[in-house]
Amino acid sequence: MTVEIVPITTRILTPKDDIVDVIEHYTRDIIGPDDVVTVAESVVAITQGNIIRPDEMKLSRLAKLCCRFIPDYGSLATPHGMQALMEREGEWRVAFALIGGFVGKIVGLRGLFYKWGGRQAALIDDVTGTMPPFDKCVVYGPENPEQVCAALKSRLNCFGAMIADVNDLKRSRIVGATPEMDAQLASNLLIDNPFGNASQKRPICLLKNFRQYQAEQAK
Repeated sequence: MTVEIVPITTRILTPKDDIVDVIEHYTRDIIGPDDVVTVAESVVAITQGNIIRPDEMKLSRLAKLCCRFIPDYGSLATPHGMQALMEREGEWRVAFALIGGFVGKIVGLRGLFYKWGGRQAALIDDVTGTMPPFDKCVVYGPENPEQVCAALKSRLNCFGAMIADVNDLKRSRIVGATPEMDAQLASNLLIDNPFGNASQKRPICLLKNFRQYQAEQAK
């Protein structure tokens, strides 16, 4: 059994939209009881209004300093991305997490900054990190992702639902998922980013026949 990945193109979604209503509208005629619906985490956050424009921020000296120690490809490598994190998680928590992460790397422990820097450390998308017109905003990670997934599964009568953070650097991370499904298995199927970034407007992907696929992989 193979899984068919079906990207769903939508209109531009905004904070005026309810993400569950939108996904139901675009998938109700094609989703089945053995399927999993996946949605890009940035779009869930946008519909929740979990965004901020750079011109609404006041950059601190600490944010300007700390962002210099983040790799250039990261969303926290800019002063605005770092400031957004500090406003959610606390300036000194983020600063000490950065120091701890640096020390951890020296002794062979990786990922401590994202572990100690707060939930948003791994979720924030900086300017240009998401689809227009919100590529001019910093987008936080979504709130209550498990509840959103549960609502999607209930509304669509499908096998499972997952919110994923996927990019073009072969990274696929689980933000939230329903418990019946093997979320890591589903996440691995999204590694080539079928959502697309920028102007593709494909924030939803269906994993057709995932229930059977999961059962076969478990044997």
